[in-house]
Amino acid sequence: MTPWEAVDNIPFGQLCDEVEDIRGRINSLRRELSRYFIEKDELIDLMAICLVAQEPLLFVGPPGTAKSALVTKFCESLGLEGDDYFEYMLTQFTEPSELLGPIDIGALKEGRYLRKIGGKLPVARIAFLDEIFKSNSAILNTLLTIINERKFYQDGKPQKVNMVMLFAATNQVPEFTELGALRDRFVLKALSSSVRETHFDELLIRGVQNDLDQSLNRKPWVGIADLTDFLKLKRYLDCMMAGIGDNSANDGSAVRRDRKQFFPDPVFDLFKRVLRTLVKENDLFISDRKVVKLYKLFRTRALLFHGGEVRKEDLVLLRYVGDRSEDLLPLREKVDDLLRVS
Repeated sequence: MTPWEAVDNIPFGQLCDEVEDIRGRINSLRRELSRYFIEKDELIDLMAICLVAQEPLLFVGPPGTAKSALVTKFCESLGLEGDDYFEYMLTQFTEPSELLGPIDIGALKEGRYLRKIGGKLPVARIAFLDEIFKSNSAILNTLLTIINERKFYQDGKPQKVNMVMLFAATNQVPEFTELGALRDRFVLKALSSSVRETHFDELLIRGVQNDLDQSLNRKPWVGIADLTDFLKLKRYLDCMMAGIGDNSANDGSAVRRDRKQFFPDPVFDLFKRVLRTLVKENDLFISDRKVVKLYKLFRTRALLFHGGEVRKEDLVLLRYVGDRSEDLLPLREKVDDLLRVS
């Protein structure tokens, strides 16, 4: 059993004793990473929130706006090495074997259809897929199964993947109908914009410094927190919401109590009003699945950032629920306006 798998067996009481230290380490990591980028603080915050919640995150923006660099440094900071991290740039010609591993010829001769998965997506803890919407139909079906069910197939049988987090990037979010299911799996989609016009001098200084760190193999952002911290905070929140420790029945009553205690009615009602407004006025499609995931993301942000109940400012995550590239910036402004006047 790996240290990460062992997290699932940690008693809730032990997590309660550790939770403030865990929060402190993750928040220190957020602040430290922001020193190496310009105007990317909110993207780093989203990465931390989504990793705790284990919800896929999509970066949208033109080439050269630090999308890949953000993911690379973030995963390096967690101490991921070797097979634990997988990244790949997709094209319309990408084949499943490039993600899942080549077919085992020896096994095939024996009538078994197995893949050699070492170093590939099925064994990675965190994956980064660049240009994810350029995937073809074969890749699309594979990704949907992995994202939805955390599994792939070996010799016709489902096998669990190790992945706890998927980061992805794209220059544009396409509107093709066949990609709708994949778009919807990314509850949050965040713009990564150029800072050249507003921070030219600082861009040069930090860019050169980052290149020097890379060439000299310096990684001062490593060792502040690790993946185990994120997994522990996820388990702590899951246990708390499920009423573990207070002998709650598995009938939803604990979730109702958690909602009342940690998502106050005024903020909960505001969430519903803003969501209805966005659906009506901005023609957004918000699936039932997305509503549930948004709720958990709010709870995650509140726990990580201030350790308590959901506040009005936690609803800023609604900035990122757009599905089309052209909607992302206007939606951000709309949500901020709605939260200010509410």
